[in-house]
Amino acid sequence: MKPVAIFRHAAHEGPGYLAEFLDRRAIPRVLVRIDQNDAVPSSVDRFSGLVFMGGPMSVNDSLPWIPKALALIGRAVEADVPVLGHCLGGQLMARALGATVTRNPVREIGWFPVTAVDGPAALEWLDGLPREFPMFHWHGETFALPQGAVRLLASAACSNQAFVRGPHLGLQCHVEMTPSMIADWVRESDGELESAATVQSGEEMLRDAPARTQALHRVADVLYGRWVQGLA
Repeated sequence: MKPVAIFRHAAHEGPGYLAEFLDRRAIPRVLVRIDQNDAVPSSVDRFSGLVFMGGPMSVNDSLPWIPKALALIGRAVEADVPVLGHCLGGQLMARALGATVTRNPVREIGWFPVTAVDGPAALEWLDGLPREFPMFHWHGETFALPQGAVRLLASAACSNQAFVRGPHLGLQCHVEMTPSMIADWVRESDGELESAATVQSGEEMLRDAPARTQALHRVADVLYGRWVQGLA
């Protein structure tokens, strides 16, 4: 199998649990370190899938790698190479597919529930999961739904938490978290954790982190498991 290309946009926002998931299934992967100025490939021919992780920047920023990433996503969609996006990655997918990315009404940071949107997509992508379950969040922007996409998840603070379009899955939320990643993000938060109804303290996010992330990984197993079915 060709490797899955994983695009990292910040050193502390790596693939996390996704790497463990792929390794257990002997699915090869390569890391493209945008934060270390690795070049964005111009072709999808060498990859079975593309994964875009999170990052502190905005899709609307004038960064030289963003147009190249958007073009690569477009080529992957045209070639039916599955794309998976986490937070910034989901926003890159939405933008590449013609949708807008704008400021969310509130910042959503911490553990908050998401709800499955009833329909065939939920039956296919969320098989066996409850209608509502806890999810980890860290974002201030949100994507609109691209044409042809179906909304999969919503939260009280952000109506578009996930979408699917064919074999492609865009997430606003984070299923890849590990306890050490949460600790790293809290340490790197740089004033983002001002108290608000939709922003938890670092202490609250880290409370029972091992148990919370184990439950999160059960959700990730379902979502990732459906996504890898599309890999050639």
